[in-house]
Amino acid sequence: MKVAITGASGFLGQLIGRALEAGGHAVVSIGRSASNNVEWDPPGGRLDPKALQGIEAVIHLAGESIGGDRLLGPQWTAAKKKAILESRIDGTGLIAGTIAQMDTPPSVLISSSAQGYYGDRGDEVLTEDSGPGDTFFADVCVAWEEATAPAAEAGIRVVTTRTGIVVSDEAEAFRRLLVPAKFGSGALGSGSQWWSFVSITDLIRVFMRAVEDPSLSGPINLVSPEPMRQADFARALGARIGRPAFLPAPAFGLKLVLGKDFVDNVLLASTRLVPTKLLEQGFEFSHPTVAGMLSAELR
Repeated sequence: MKVAITGASGFLGQLIGRALEAGGHAVVSIGRSASNNVEWDPPGGRLDPKALQGIEAVIHLAGESIGGDRLLGPQWTAAKKKAILESRIDGTGLIAGTIAQMDTPPSVLISSSAQGYYGDRGDEVLTEDSGPGDTFFADVCVAWEEATAPAAEAGIRVVTTRTGIVVSDEAEAFRRLLVPAKFGSGALGSGSQWWSFVSITDLIRVFMRAVEDPSLSGPINLVSPEPMRQADFARALGARIGRPAFLPAPAFGLKLVLGKDFVDNVLLASTRLVPTKLLEQGFEFSHPTVAGMLSAELR
């Protein structure tokens, strides 16, 4: 198949692109610079449908990073929150609307989303049928997924991946967790919040499955079947890198340093996801446990 990828130059885009090519697919990159196969301008609404002729699948990964530009300091200013929201709505709406108008559209649009869709839900077990949360990032994810509507209305199969924390020492979010772990960081806040994870190996396998399997559609929880409380994760990560996880980080301190919105929406939010759709379709995770992910994915 001929597969177009937005965000193809990013960490995930490069790995998924290489996996697709290894599987015999042709990859076409969509981006803002002339170095890409196809240029686009999401804020300006510019993407030539003629440049996508012959494309059979689209993977949409592009969007403003939810992390800040530095480890410390307020992460989500008003401008940052605006960029997080608008980059997702503009980019997703543009790609979905453009392919919906094509005479021969691609058969599938796989569009990123995030576990943040569910907000902060305590101990509640969350499947794809669970409703959205009421946090800022939950609202972002709802709007992000709704922006795929033109493609779905045109009869294109749409898959939205509600992805958890990607375990890889090359993933931006995970690198941010590694830094404090090396200094003995333990519980963040109470440490009782549930975090959901997926290994980079399984993430790539799911994207490949979504491209090739026409029975997979709609939202999918792209996480392993075994979420973990944050304090337990800190201990597991500390053991993997040979550091004790003994230093608690109280919630007020985190908010003072990193900003309330970022901390409440990301670090302290409890999301206990189950990958119901993937399990029902017989997907077998290479690394179902966090211990297995850490052993396999961290150098």
